[in-house]
Amino acid sequence: MSKKDGGGGYVQTFDFASKTVTMEENDHFSEEEADNFIEFKADNKIPSIKIHDAEEEDSGPVRGEWGNKWDFLFSCISVSVGLGNVWRFPYLCFENGGGSFLIVYFIAMIFCGMPIFFQEVAIGQYLGSGGMTLVSQLCPMLKGVGVATMTVVFFLDIYYCIIISWSFFYLISTFASFYNGELYWENCGHYWNTDLCFRAHANLTENKIELGMHKTEFDNRTHTNITKTPVEEFWDHRVLQVNDGIEFGLGALNWELVGCLVLSWIVVYGIIAKGLHSSGKIIWFTALFPYFVMFILLGRALTLDGAMDGLSYMFHIDPQKLIASKTWIDGASQIFFAYSVGMGALPALGSYNKFHHNCYRDALMTCVVNTLTCLLAGILVFCILGYMSKLQGQPLEAVVNSGPGLVFLTYPDLVVTLPVSGLWALIFFCMLLVLGIDSEFCNVEALVTGIVDNWPEQLLRHRRLFTIGICFVLFILGIPMCTEGGIYLFKLMDFYSCSGMALIWVCFFQTIAIGWFFGAERFADCVEQMTGSRPGIFWRLCWKYFAPMVMGGVFIFFCYSFDAPTYGNNYTYPKWAEVIGIFLSLSSMMWIPGYAIYYLFTGPGTFRENLRRGLQSNMNLRKEAKLASKIHQPESNIASNIIKQNLKDGFGPNLKRMQLGKPGPIHISESGIQLLNRENSEFEMGNISSRDPSFTIQQE
Repeated sequence: MSKKDGGGGYVQTFDFASKTVTMEENDHFSEEEADNFIEFKADNKIPSIKIHDAEEEDSGPVRGEWGNKWDFLFSCISVSVGLGNVWRFPYLCFENGGGSFLIVYFIAMIFCGMPIFFQEVAIGQYLGSGGMTLVSQLCPMLKGVGVATMTVVFFLDIYYCIIISWSFFYLISTFASFYNGELYWENCGHYWNTDLCFRAHANLTENKIELGMHKTEFDNRTHTNITKTPVEEFWDHRVLQVNDGIEFGLGALNWELVGCLVLSWIVVYGIIAKGLHSSGKIIWFTALFPYFVMFILLGRALTLDGAMDGLSYMFHIDPQKLIASKTWIDGASQIFFAYSVGMGALPALGSYNKFHHNCYRDALMTCVVNTLTCLLAGILVFCILGYMSKLQGQPLEAVVNSGPGLVFLTYPDLVVTLPVSGLWALIFFCMLLVLGIDSEFCNVEALVTGIVDNWPEQLLRHRRLFTIGICFVLFILGIPMCTEGGIYLFKLMDFYSCSGMALIWVCFFQTIAIGWFFGAERFADCVEQMTGSRPGIFWRLCWKYFAPMVMGGVFIFFCYSFDAPTYGNNYTYPKWAEVIGIFLSLSSMMWIPGYAIYYLFTGPGTFRENLRRGLQSNMNLRKEAKLASKIHQPESNIASNIIKQNLKDGFGPNLKRMQLGKPGPIHISESGIQLLNRENSEFEMGNISSRDPSFTIQQE
């Protein structure tokens, strides 16, 4: 449509590729030309072109993007390399027999962890949406997978911040101990220490003499007499103020821990207040700083007396542990936990990528870094355990209570052996804070992004207020774990709500939705549209066969030979606490079959029609994905190549003057205006005019 403007020229507007295009020209052209062609005179300037994206104008606030490709890589490293590696991996490896656990871990890594990590990042990038909505777009009947994912992340965010509050407690205690000249956990004699407290010396002969006169306690599991280290008693009686069991109630609040929890949530919210995509530079520091500290500590740990004994224990294979169901469920779920798969964080990170970002490269690099970090943290912890075992003259498995606090029992003991121990304690707990906070704010962002993507009209404009509300609710729900019995509740949540069978259940159905109902081959097509290369046969087999088989086998084996969790070496939970834990798992697992049943029986059609519709994808593609899908439509090879090249260039508005051999006006059909964004427009349009009738060039 064209009209005359106030200056005597003409303005033409039309819709092209879902955009409103406005053409301005001062020379008059015929009504026929105005309706069908746009006139460019070779001896004059090319008219100005103003393109307005109607989709962006109508959709409200635009989704953010990473500032550069490195921000995404370091974000993946930050979210997947965290306390799950440094805190959780060592204690699970210690509990499950070292080498036996590692065998299960690497099986799950090869066939489940790496393929699903790549899958989640890629599908988030393709759809431009977070973890709550992506499965429902690929398989509407399994929308419950997204709800289950958000439920798991909701529980994770509650108790993950408790670990950060413990780190703050130790950090503040380190500052306070500067006035005393020694760390509070360096020696016995404080008001929280008991008669069992014993600090071993480097002289083994003196240790044996003093242990013979010291009060000990018989350990039923190892059948040895044991003492308690100052580090262990500081953890139990000063930080946790732990009672004798959850059957005695939660007990009084530890107000110091509550204050640390408040501080933790203030820091987490301060980082994510403006959205994760604006926190890229922060993530660079949080991803790299822990490695600086850990490599320094590793250099010291390897020189400790008894370190090699600890490493031998870490890689020793115990056949009894290898056939235990707990080893398999812990090893498999640790891969998902450490890689952050099944929690919505990775699709949320991928959704901020540019459409043609090489997510395969970043996914592979992140998985390798993640696994190496786990091994690095494990080697550190087992070197320290070997050293403690040597000093105390006890079996390694009896040195400390295994459990969530293992990292707070081993690393503090290591820094005591270093010169200027207070400074190293300060650096170490800063490292723990960095690891915890960068994992937590990525997980909170995954929760917020997943919910906001599900209700964008209502929540996207109020994202900041919604984030504040989420953080406040999570803080309130975390307060019970700051009580005397809070550690027992923490262990229940760690085992039942965010790992184990709940996490494997969610990952299994997510993989089935993408690999079977959406289709592994079809998903490979999507990856090819983004990266230009098709995933190999190994990845496609994992998405469709290997990963579901491994997850299904581990889940069935665990259910068949269920082994209830314990805290430490001796404490067993009462039956009613186990029932609470199972309900925590079911609170996320039930959404998947529950929503599928709801969808089938409440849909507008018959059961069969609802089933057919529920298994067909209904994707809300981002603009680049829509254009990329045109490549697979029937059209000439030259046109397909042009679309591919334009996709690769990102369709950046880069209007260039056309170079013509001789003067004269040139007429281009409206469908060809898009080619003006290319530098070699004359060459491409000349080819298309002779091969594709949709592009017309006329010279006078």
